[in-house]
Amino acid sequence: MRSIRKLRLLGLGGIAAAVMAIGALAVPASAQALKVPTAGEYDTYPAMRMPMNLAMAPADDPGNDTLTEQLAAARQATAKYATNLDQAKADGYQIITMMMPNMGFHFMNPNIQGFNVRKPQILVYEHVGGKWQLGALEWVFPKIPQTPPLANATFGSFPAACHYKDGTFIPDQNANTCPKKASTGATFTFWHPDLVTMHVWIWYPNPAGLYSSTNPLVAPFNGG
Repeated sequence: MRSIRKLRLLGLGGIAAAVMAIGALAVPASAQALKVPTAGEYDTYPAMRMPMNLAMAPADDPGNDTLTEQLAAARQATAKYATNLDQAKADGYQIITMMMPNMGFHFMNPNIQGFNVRKPQILVYEHVGGKWQLGALEWVFPKIPQTPPLANATFGSFPAACHYKDGTFIPDQNANTCPKKASTGATFTFWHPDLVTMHVWIWYPNPAGLYSSTNPLVAPFNGG
């Protein structure tokens, strides 16, 4: 386990709870609050990858009733954010990535801990024409859960990275080598190790699957 020197943990709620046990979030005492890689740069290092399995629950799966209820609860709880990013920000969500191709902008609420279908740790937004549309909800884990939190859930991954206040992130396996500032001038906020991710596309249709990390239908919004 990596020893993190001259760094302290930033209280980042949900993600902190998920990864604290493995040396999770490291932040310098002076850190406050991002150059997002270009689409071409995503080909040069492992970014958020497709799920390991895109299987969906069969129609006669008895777990479908529970899943339907869970997704309905998630939609009801996040309906206020569907086209209102300002409301999400007011409730504590803050940017952690700029536009990631075929995904969206990621906003995390540092006060949310653990898995709660009504309280996603991360909201994934699409941005076009000056308007924001919620696309997916997301939760993160230090490893693939032995019992999926949602029926037939599949998982993606996000590499260890340094994050910055404006949404810039820089893949880096070592918290100690995170630059204090991104090329944009934004200051360092936190670092995390490799993570397992679970996207749930309940606010935008996704032909790749409910739990797919990426969505081909949001490609037109990749320009941000």
